[in-house]
Amino acid sequence: MPRSHGAGESVAQPPAVPVIGGHGQQAPNWPLVPALFRSGAPLPPPWDGLFGPLQTGTVDDLVVVGQIGQSLDGRIATESGHSHYINEAEGLAHLHRLRALVDAVVVGIGTALADDPQLTVRRVEGPCPARIVIDPRQRLRADARVLCADGVRRLVIGAQGTQSRVLPGIETLALPADQGRIAPAAILEALAVRGFRRILIEGGANTVSRFLSAGCLDRLHVVVAPVILGAGQASLALAPVERADQAFRPPMRAHLLGSEVLWDCDLSAQRVPVGRAKKST
Repeated sequence: MPRSHGAGESVAQPPAVPVIGGHGQQAPNWPLVPALFRSGAPLPPPWDGLFGPLQTGTVDDLVVVGQIGQSLDGRIATESGHSHYINEAEGLAHLHRLRALVDAVVVGIGTALADDPQLTVRRVEGPCPARIVIDPRQRLRADARVLCADGVRRLVIGAQGTQSRVLPGIETLALPADQGRIAPAAILEALAVRGFRRILIEGGANTVSRFLSAGCLDRLHVVVAPVILGAGQASLALAPVERADQAFRPPMRAHLLGSEVLWDCDLSAQRVPVGRAKKST
């Protein structure tokens, strides 16, 4: 049985977990954050601890963050593919805040076809990022909402040797592919050339997993909702390890988003250089 503590004994307390929103609370000072973030100025709390690490790259001049929203048992959708919405209001608001801070949001063709996402900033104040779809075989529909003409840049990345469609106002880019897959590092290099410096890899699970496996993420944000699905699509698909003590254990910090928990994982130690490398001092 657990040992009881006497009146004179001190009990070690766990570290405080920053709380953002929840139970109808308004997130403080958010309207100030997008402009401060882009200027490199210090962010007000609670945003400094959460988004401060995304302001400046530590490996090169890029900052690449992946985002996953999942259930307690690590699922992003039911067996039937239904996923709207596993995460609650604060978890979804966090995703939209990420979009408001980056230059571009990237999704794979599977997500674009299955969810027909808008990839805009609707739940929070801030600018909408450029929208980018990785579409090696040119399967994206011309009427997809991600291609909607609303004043932001839209880019479709296809495979070299695949005939690309001409869509008004849409930038197209052809990159080398191996068995229909384009290397994440090649995608980041091409986006860096086009002026994108802060990049959000939003989905789906296969795309985020490939960027993680390739060492192409600086951070990974995993928002865990208080729900158990029991079965369905896993949030990440990575190479297996034989023993638990061989598992990758990156530094991370937890933030409360209402009733959900955000795990902010620092992957910079394994990030491969893609943009202009940081100069040593």
